[in-house]
Parts: sequence; structure tokens; C-alpha cells
Amino acid sequence: MAFLLGCEKVGVEFPTKTVFEGVSLGVEAGDRIGIVGRNGDGKSTLLRLLAGEVEVDSGRVIRTRGVSVGVLGQADELDDASTVECAVVGSRPEYEWAGDVRVRDVLAGLLGDLDWHARIGELSGGQRRRVDLARLLVGEWDVLMLDEPTNHLDVRAITWLARHLKARWRPGCGALLVVTHDRWFLDEVCLRMWEVHDRVIEPFEGGFSAYIMQRVERDRLADLAEQKRRNQLRRELAWLSRGARARATKPKFHVAAARELIADVPELRNPLELKRMAMARLGKQVVDLEHVSVQFGDRKVLDDVSWIIGPGDRFGIVGGNGIGKTTLLRVIQGALAPERGRVKIGATVRFAVLSQHLSELAKFGDDRVRQVIGRYTRRTMLDGREMTPGQLLERLGFSAADQNEPVCDLSGGQKRRLALMLILLDEPNVLILDEPGNDLDTDMLAAVEDLLDGWPGTLLLVTHDRYLMERVTDDQFAILDGKVRHLPGGVDEYLRLVGEEDKAPHAGAGAGAAAGVGGRGSSASGRAQSLGQSCSHGSAAGASGSCGARLVSTPGGGEPAAGSPEGDANAPARLSGGEQRRLRKLMASNEKKADTLRGKIEAKRIEMSAADPSDYLALTAIQEEIAAFESQIEELEFEWLETAEALGE
Repeated sequence: MAFLLGCEKVGVEFPTKTVFEGVSLGVEAGDRIGIVGRNGDGKSTLLRLLAGEVEVDSGRVIRTRGVSVGVLGQADELDDASTVECAVVGSRPEYEWAGDVRVRDVLAGLLGDLDWHARIGELSGGQRRRVDLARLLVGEWDVLMLDEPTNHLDVRAITWLARHLKARWRPGCGALLVVTHDRWFLDEVCLRMWEVHDRVIEPFEGGFSAYIMQRVERDRLADLAEQKRRNQLRRELAWLSRGARARATKPKFHVAAARELIADVPELRNPLELKRMAMARLGKQVVDLEHVSVQFGDRKVLDDVSWIIGPGDRFGIVGGNGIGKTTLLRVIQGALAPERGRVKIGATVRFAVLSQHLSELAKFGDDRVRQVIGRYTRRTMLDGREMTPGQLLERLGFSAADQNEPVCDLSGGQKRRLALMLILLDEPNVLILDEPGNDLDTDMLAAVEDLLDGWPGTLLLVTHDRYLMERVTDDQFAILDGKVRHLPGGVDEYLRLVGEEDKAPHAGAGAGAAAGVGGRGSSASGRAQSLGQSCSHGSAAGASGSCGARLVSTPGGGEPAAGSPEGDANAPARLSGGEQRRLRKLMASNEKKADTLRGKIEAKRIEMSAADPSDYLALTAIQEEIAAFESQIEELEFEWLETAEALGE
């Protein structure tokens, strides 16, 4: 692998804090690196440092001669008076950029619904983000550095971006560094992870899921080391206290196998218990939409929608930017009257909305966080127990120092967490969250998810973060051609419905688009037109996973109905009865062998705990035996998984 850029023993200090200390790392051709860490720990600073935009206080930044670097910052520097065309391709003649396959692909993927001659100052935040991203991606770069590239992008645009970045360079060429809170995107695109924490950068192999597994293992080993240290201290204290008797003591500890550790871990949430608690707070009726239609000018946003939202329902709403998600939420709240149909809202319903722009915090101005929460004396129920405002604040990651900060000086992620906490303290029973994951790092996203798992009410979530969507909600719905459509298959089904799970766009389609970008945005709605069915979905339907709107074949009969054997590309081949019995016997045998090996590992760890700490040769030999046993378990588990897949289990 060719070295592209990096740094040696770099230190970066700001007036109030030291960001990095003695950091050394390198980026090589073929690297696809995701950067994660807490808000404020230096992720964006790291990108700017490697790009040469931040001056280091010690050490040096190295870049191979001739390496070109493209950077996408969190805020764009587009000229409001410029047009979309000028911002993306500059003064290049049309014949030049229209003949470039990469440019056509980027335009088709990101700017399909934009007027090529629109002024930048007239665009929304999401549209400006796509223009800025397109400006960067049409260029030729050896290294791309993207800071929160998925902010303001919808699910389709995020999926296109992931596909583009994976195919942009040949294997072993180019390099990508990306800072994002979108965990699905990290898993899809990245092959390595860098965790920024405590002035250092720690590398991990694999995408986000592999990083989490390695972090858990790292924390487990750290706990074991700390436990062993404490046992050693106790032994020395006992020797000092009781003399020679201590020489006969042998501290023992037990580390359970991973299977035993998770065997008694409960489900993320108990849907039946949450629904029971929600009905106690809400009654039987929450919101019923009956044949609702909303139209703006010639554009019909909602078309004869019937939808039942019950107590304890946890619904996610997906759809492209401008498709009508906000309109639907306003209708549900009663803030927008439909032109046809009616909305029935239960007498006990109390709405609370977390908006994208956090305008609800503006009234606090320079007030400090502790002053704001001091106005709330009421406790709130979460996870079946009462929590004070202070306990809730601590659960959302606010330290004692954070509580002394003025609200106006908080970071974006801190403001979003504070707004969510204040909403929960008001004890609503219907919670509407509009992009709650914006500005939150992955650890805080996990904390918010954990908090919402125990919230006993009806939840409506709009987000383009598909990990958050499928983690927090029980059912997902899409707005397609004015209809609210149930998605039993989640976000993947939505992408299939709008045709974005196909291969990369055909060059011919991109070339046609290049001649007039403004006409490219209608294909998805055209494909979805025959599929959009009004969905009537109540609590019982939600529990069973069924819905009145089921997927039907497209006109022409080219695609089989969902649920048919022909439509399941992943269905296992039919096996004979004898073959199935043989495979099941192999799985049972592997389980027994793995259990035996875990017992041996347990015995070796006990032996290690009782060994002389200064006998490095003996300790190394025991550790090598444990590693060999773990390797055998890994092989058995891999074979078990392959066998289960062959059986379709």
C-alpha cells in the first residue's frame, strides 16, 4: 500500500484545552476510515489537521508529493448569488462535463430534483448540502475527507452516496476519511475505524459493528485487569494484616463465556408492558386519520390517507426531502387542517415535538443549564422507575461542568439532548422526534436510544439515520405518491420500492439528465405510483406486523408479490430430510465442542489468576493455550453459522 499522508507525534492545543498529544498515524492507498468519538474530542480538528488547515503545535504533518485532497466541511462556503451549475462545474463547458461519466453519475445521484439554474441562496439547507457534496465529488481526488456528509440527506441520497464511495476508486487506490454519526453508513463504507478520545487516536479494524465488538472486548479486558489489580491489592493487604496466613490465600475470579453473559439479558424493551402503561396514560384512542387529503397548489401531498395511531405505537416515517413528512406530522398534531377527511385526536393526548432547529431553547438565552433544570421539580417515569431532572441529565451525558454552561454556548449535540430532556420532563404521552440524531456522537445516540426504550408512550420518529430508525421504532412507514405505506421489511423495502437498490445509474440515463438536471427527480414517484396504498394500521396490526397495505406486483407482472417463494432471493435451496438431520447433528456437535473448550478456557484463567505474577514464561504459555482454544471456538462457530444458513435458520 502506498503512503498518502499522515502525521508524526503531533500535538494540538487550543486556548482552553489540549486536543491531541503525541499522535502518530498514516493514511495509505485503499484506506476507507471512519472517525468516531465524543462531541468536542477533536474529530473535525483531525480532518482539518491532515488537510493542512490547522497548524500543529508540535510534531509534523506529512503528505506525499502530488497527493490531492478534497474536503467537505460541516458548513458550506457556496456563493448565494451563484447558480447550481456554476457551484458544481464552475466555468467548464457543457460538452466537457456532460461527457464525463463520473459527473453524470453524481448529478443523477444528488441533484435529480434541482433546477440547474436555481440560485444557491434560494435553496434549502438539505439542497445546499447536496450541491456542496456534488461540487466535491465531481472532482478528481486521491484523498476525500468528509465531515458529517449525511447531515440533511434523505435515505435515498445516503444510500447513493455509500454506493458511490464504494465504487469511486479501484481496490487499493484512493483513500476516504469520514466523520459521521450515521452508523449504517460507517458499516457500509468503512474498512477501518479511528476512535478519537482523551487526546489520542485508537485504530480498529473493520466497520462500525466490528469497532463496537472490539470496544466491548477492550472494556472487558480492562475490567479484568482492574479486577486482578484489586485482588492483588487485597492479597497484599491481607498479608500485611494477618501475616503468614495470607501466603495460603489464592484470590479467584470467574469470567463467564459470552453466551452465558448474554443469556439473561432482557429484550431492548417490553412492547406489551409499554403499551399497557401507554393505555393507562392515553386511553384507547390517540390519533385517527380518516381519508385525509392535503394539497398545495397543483401538488397533492397526502391523498386519501387513513391511518390509526394507537397507544404505545412506535412508528418511524421515511421518505425523500419535500415528500410530505412534516406536513403529515402537522396534520397528526392538528396544526394543519386537511382539505378533505378528518383527524380525530384523543381527549387525553399531550403532544411534544423535538424539532430540527431546536427553536424551543431560544427562550432560555444566557441561562445556565442548572438554572433551567432547577425550574423542574417534577419526577418522570422511565424504565418503570422515577427519575429526577438531575438523574435524567446525567443519563444524557451532562457532567457537573456542563451544567454550569449557558444554554446558548452548548454544542449542537448538547442542545439536542437538553431539549429532549425538557420535553420528557413535561410528561407528554405522544412524542414526535424530527431528526433527533443530528449533532449527536455515536455514544450519545446509544444513550438516547436506551432512554427511549423505556419511554411509555406513543412515539413518531422522522430520521434519515436508518440504524436509529430500525433500532428505536417497531414499525416503519413510507410516504409514497401521497399514500402512507407500511414497510414490513423496514428501510430496505422502502429503497426497493423507489428503485434505489438497483445497480449504479446507467450512463445513458445520466447523460440525458446532464442536458437538463431539473427534470430528473420524478422517476421515483412514477415507479412508486402503482405501489402506494392507503394504510390503515392499528395497535393490533402493529403487534402482528401486518397492515392493510400489502406489496402487490407492479404493472406488467415483472416483480412477484412480497412473501412469494419466487420473490425471496435469499431463500435456501431445498434439502432432503437426511441432509437436514446431518446438518443439525453437526450443529449440535459443534455446540458441545465449543462448550468443552469454554470450560478449558475457564480452567486456564483460574490457573492464570493463581500463578506467580513474576513468572512470565508460565503466564505466556497459559495465554497461548487460551488463544488456541479461542481460535478453535471461532472456527466451530463459523462452521455452525454456515450450517444454520444452509438450513435457512
